[in-house]
Amino acid sequence: MRQSQLFSKTRKEAPSDEVSKNAQLLIRAGFIHKEMAGVYSYLPLGLRVLKKIENIIREEMNAIGGQEIELTALQNKELWEKTNRWDDSEVDVWFKIANDKSIGLGFTHEEPLTRLMTEHIRSFRDLPVYAYQFQTKFRNETRAKSGVMRGREFLMKDLYSFNADQAGLDEFYEKVSDAYKRIFERFGFGNNTYKTFASGGAFAKYSHEFQTVCDAGEDIIYVDEAKKIAVNKEVYTDEVISDLGILKKDLVEKKSVEVGNIFKLGTRFSEPLGLTYLNEEGKQVPVVMGSYGIGPARSMGTVVELLSDDKGIIWPREIAPFSVHLLCLSESVRAHADALYDELISRGVEVLYDDRDLRPGEKFADSDLIGIPVRFVVSEKTIAENKVEVKQRASPDSELVLTEEAFKLL
Repeated sequence: MRQSQLFSKTRKEAPSDEVSKNAQLLIRAGFIHKEMAGVYSYLPLGLRVLKKIENIIREEMNAIGGQEIELTALQNKELWEKTNRWDDSEVDVWFKIANDKSIGLGFTHEEPLTRLMTEHIRSFRDLPVYAYQFQTKFRNETRAKSGVMRGREFLMKDLYSFNADQAGLDEFYEKVSDAYKRIFERFGFGNNTYKTFASGGAFAKYSHEFQTVCDAGEDIIYVDEAKKIAVNKEVYTDEVISDLGILKKDLVEKKSVEVGNIFKLGTRFSEPLGLTYLNEEGKQVPVVMGSYGIGPARSMGTVVELLSDDKGIIWPREIAPFSVHLLCLSESVRAHADALYDELISRGVEVLYDDRDLRPGEKFADSDLIGIPVRFVVSEKTIAENKVEVKQRASPDSELVLTEEAFKLL
């Protein structure tokens, strides 16, 4: 893409009411637009990142047997009353339609998918089923001050498992856990992320959160770095620590952000909604369920919080909006820069080409702010030496290399 055709612009300052680092940088770099507190629109660069995050999750979910679907955002009061979650005082995040008191905007999807499965799961031969979606959720958050890490309208990947018994659920639960670890490694913050024991609520003794150590996080966890596990502050008791076989002296307190979670639901939703199957003995048995969430936008914000410097964002390769940022520094070298751009495109390289009529300093500043992993610079100096200047965004140094060698870096 030619940057001269990119309608979004960088800016020197973020909105004065934006306090989170991730939103400040994403707004300044032209990735997102703030509509209101906790509500953001994604501009071309931001949407490219979000879609790459989504595709990584999709690949890993498909690899463990997930089938992608898309459910509706509008939810019927009657369905949610069956599980006592329409007027549940503990569920205080509903957006309900003012002119139709029987409809709300979905904040999760256990109920509608469980009801849907009653039409497709009849026998043990129909199990297991692992269905997931990427869908916009709506939660009336009162703490919407963390940029894209805590939104009132946000994209969520939610996976739901349907198994014949607890053993099947337990086995798949661990597969999802391993897939999540791979996902966060591909996002670039796997080393900072811990599988964290948390409250299972009404569902199980424990659930598990994937907590990434981050100063901007809202959670407190206690980390056993040797065992690569952690305990959420909400369940940090002597009884739990003993139950998990860890020692208090080995735990370090850290701030963190929850980037994913997994729950064993059991028959919490299948029983009230009538989701049963005929087992091999000919008996009707409730389906055993689990749910598994990741917030793509929250992951995006976490990357920005962790992988940035005083100049801007530093995107990991797998989720960067483009692979290379090509800069043309003067009109006299435009023909060479155009040719290099065309060659990169022909090789299937995703490239953002800064062909704008701006001073070199402005182009360098924008390039650092946007944070594409590799920068190619075409200038009179590089042409004189028949080379291209290459700089990794995460490195302070650049080097002149032959064009073919530059291609190999990509």
